[in-house]
Amino acid sequence: MMNFASGPPVREGTPTEPPPAIKAAALTVVRGPRIVLRSVDFAVPRGQITGLLGPSGCGKSTLMRAVVGTQAKVTGTLDVLGRPAGDPSLRSRVGYVTQAPSVYDDLTIRQNLEYFAAVLDPGRAAADRRHEHVTRAIADVDLTSHSDALAGNLSGGQRSRVSLAVALLGAPELLVLDEPTVGLDPVLRRDLWDLFHSIAAERGATILVSSHVMDEAERCHRLLLMREGEILADDTPDALRERTHSETVEAAFLHLVDEAVEAAAADAGADTRGNARKETAR
Repeated sequence: MMNFASGPPVREGTPTEPPPAIKAAALTVVRGPRIVLRSVDFAVPRGQITGLLGPSGCGKSTLMRAVVGTQAKVTGTLDVLGRPAGDPSLRSRVGYVTQAPSVYDDLTIRQNLEYFAAVLDPGRAAADRRHEHVTRAIADVDLTSHSDALAGNLSGGQRSRVSLAVALLGAPELLVLDEPTVGLDPVLRRDLWDLFHSIAAERGATILVSSHVMDEAERCHRLLLMREGEILADDTPDALRERTHSETVEAAFLHLVDEAVEAAAADAGADTRGNARKETAR
């Protein structure tokens, strides 16, 4: 079962080799008769943008829910910022943006953020700090001029940015972003990726961001390529291109998919031949 054992935090390592922000071993999720994640192992380094890429339905959202501690029926080991995933101490250290914007339509942008800021940092003594965090988060997603607009009157892209602003409250150490650029125009996508790089470089935050758009892979420091609940590769974009002799990450991904399909077919053929020999021996 999941590693939720109590005890002291994992050692933070040496200054030259910090431990990963996320470390998974034999991570498995079963939903009904379907295995959604198949005993995956991976690591997400601190202070970088790691892209989780793969086609829709491959298990990206399930993996992210496991990381933030909201996924049921998880087995294996999953440590986040030195604690078991879902540990209460991680609530203020991890920001999470789901695919569906999580905002209240009858509140303004600022009121939405003030509400969530009060949940994260309650008490009158924290009022000034909350105001500062709200103002910064609204500016981060370029919605200052719309801060008094009702969320219900916003465009889909603006609502997505409000959800991102909520995740940025309190300057979390880890941001988990589930396809945050879906449906956005190219200019806004570019601006959001510029923001992600700024957050990683200037604030030292770690970002795990999922997408099924392969050109976004080129914007990441490191990549986890997924297919059918398995990790096909865990490496940098340059290393993946070099390893597969490909010009783009998309071509590298397709190469790895072909390899996986060929390997599965070879294994199936070997099993068939083995069963045939057993029947002959009888």
